[in-house]
Amino acid sequence: MATRTTKERLSRETVTGRALAMADADGIEALTIRRLATDLGVTPMALYWHFEDKERLLDGVAELVLSQVRLPVDDEARPWDERLREVLDQLVAVLAAHPSMTDVVKTRILQSEPGLDLTERVLGLLRGAGFSAERSAQQAIYALLFLVGLVNGEPGAMPCKEDDEARDARVRGKWASLQALSPKKYPHILEAAMPLTNCADSDEWRAAGVDLLLHGLREMQRSATVS
Repeated sequence: MATRTTKERLSRETVTGRALAMADADGIEALTIRRLATDLGVTPMALYWHFEDKERLLDGVAELVLSQVRLPVDDEARPWDERLREVLDQLVAVLAAHPSMTDVVKTRILQSEPGLDLTERVLGLLRGAGFSAERSAQQAIYALLFLVGLVNGEPGAMPCKEDDEARDARVRGKWASLQALSPKKYPHILEAAMPLTNCADSDEWRAAGVDLLLHGLREMQRSATVS
């Protein structure tokens, strides 16, 4: 059993911070209690002071990720969509910094205080725009799923890190496979082969995605107001 000294040294923050770094570097599949314990220089039993199993560990890491979302001061004098944009930009930036954690985070939004605070802010903005409680909840879920897909679906991106040479080879392989298609049958795919296989600017890609999401929300709000 871990000694008191080991327990104090292995704070919850230390364990989740190292676990997040491991997931960032090698992907979520590489994160195990045994490997994490070895990396921290302790036995696996030492980690059970804080987390009884891997699922509870992932709860803690998801909370750590969500704690990095800095909610801006909410100025009610500004339009709802501008305020929502700031929140979504914060969330997508954090998800993009930890792409291997996106699927873990999306199922744990309501399991920690940072996730609850984020959800409360988003729902409040949607309710203030005139959406019903039910519609606001639906749209908040859609937005979360969309942002996760925006990060994971970026052309050329991978959930875990790889060196530039390996990434370039992978992208070239995908591009070459599209180039082999029939230009008569797939002219538009061939025309768009490069942007389909590689993202030239990640920031621009994510910003355009959030623009699209907000455009849809604005249109829904206008339609609801008219009806």
